[in-house]
Amino acid sequence: MASTVGTGGKEAPLTLEEPAPRVLSFWDQSAFWANLGVSLFAFSGAYTVLAPNSEGAAQISIAAGIVAMIVGTVVGGLMLGLAAIPGARTGKPAMMLLRGLFGAKPSYVPTVLNIAQLIGWGTFELIVIGNAAEELFGGGPRWLYIVAAGVLTTVLTIWPLGSVRILRRFVTIGVAIALIWFYVQFFRAGLPDLTANPGPQGSGPFGSDWNLFWIATDAALAVSISWVPVAADYTRYAKSTKGAFGAASGAYALTQILAYVLGLFALALATGEGTYGPFLTVTLGAVFFLILVVREADQSFANVYSTAVSIQNLAPRADRRVLSIGLGAFITLLALWLDMDDYFGFLGLIGSVFVPLLGVLVADFFLRARGEWNTDADAPSRWGMIAAWLVGLSVYQVINPGDAGVWTDFWVRVQDWLHFTKQPWTSASLLSFLAAGAVAWALGAIAERRRARS
Repeated sequence: MASTVGTGGKEAPLTLEEPAPRVLSFWDQSAFWANLGVSLFAFSGAYTVLAPNSEGAAQISIAAGIVAMIVGTVVGGLMLGLAAIPGARTGKPAMMLLRGLFGAKPSYVPTVLNIAQLIGWGTFELIVIGNAAEELFGGGPRWLYIVAAGVLTTVLTIWPLGSVRILRRFVTIGVAIALIWFYVQFFRAGLPDLTANPGPQGSGPFGSDWNLFWIATDAALAVSISWVPVAADYTRYAKSTKGAFGAASGAYALTQILAYVLGLFALALATGEGTYGPFLTVTLGAVFFLILVVREADQSFANVYSTAVSIQNLAPRADRRVLSIGLGAFITLLALWLDMDDYFGFLGLIGSVFVPLLGVLVADFFLRARGEWNTDADAPSRWGMIAAWLVGLSVYQVINPGDAGVWTDFWVRVQDWLHFTKQPWTSASLLSFLAAGAVAWALGAIAERRRARS
């Protein structure tokens, strides 16, 4: 096993059959999650909060968008923190933990979904890096930027614990300086009226904006939720459970808020000079933006590493290094071939799958099983927990069918059949989380009573 400076000579295990070394401190984890919270996606994707229905024009004001983004990120950060605890307590990766929640074989279903979404995210991150580098350097070989990002991603993934320590020691400081620099420059440039609605409603932050407020909140929350199904992959190396929860919930939420607000400010200052124009036109903007572009590789690194670990739930003896190299090459090829312009529907689907799954996990792990789970390869199927998950997923889709083609059309028909009309206060994320958790708790109680009688 490769030796890694700063981790006591220990690296991540090569297979699921090896124990996870507990070597990451609170500050190691905080640096890791803080860097994941700062993404170029927050700058280029901030518009999805202002136009949560994907109808093109902004539909809520920037001020209302900031409030929705803060609410969604704080709630998402708390959910991320809850997802981090089981990994820290058990030392097991995320998809392996689902053996205890759903059973060994049923856990393959969310595992495959997780692999699919992680490959999608990893590919998307390389595309974002390529586009940002092309804009930063005023053109050039986009394919070379993507290949370089793919190679860097793969190298980081082969030594994941060492990479986390590198983020803490070197990268985090540069990112913090870059964020502060851009905030100062944007405020010096002067911001427009953030309470004005740039879209057709023209109602200000607290008028009809609230009709779409919770949809916008769900759009922001979906970004945090995208990390929920992989949180345990990293917190399994944590020295303490409290440190894992605090780092995942606090550090991530703080930096995502800073990044999204900065993205919304950039959107307000944009004059059509490209996606990242406001960052590149300020004093020394290109220098500090370069730091953020290079750092973006930690996003693709996390996606590729978790994809490899998720695959190991299906093939426990597979060597993660071999998987990482193959996955790094695969997402690089996909990034060279694909152009992922519309990702709002993708985010909606992620939220609808993993928000209710987290609700089931929280109800069963913390309230019923209290951490005593069977994660063996022959763990029995638990159909009640699967049913609770499907209930939560259905609640999410009925409230917010999203924008995903045929899938959305089906749930719109279900809305019509139920005569359901979405209200301004209905949040798909929060209600599906609560519904899945409540059903899981109730079915768990029934199962306990049956076992007590038998």
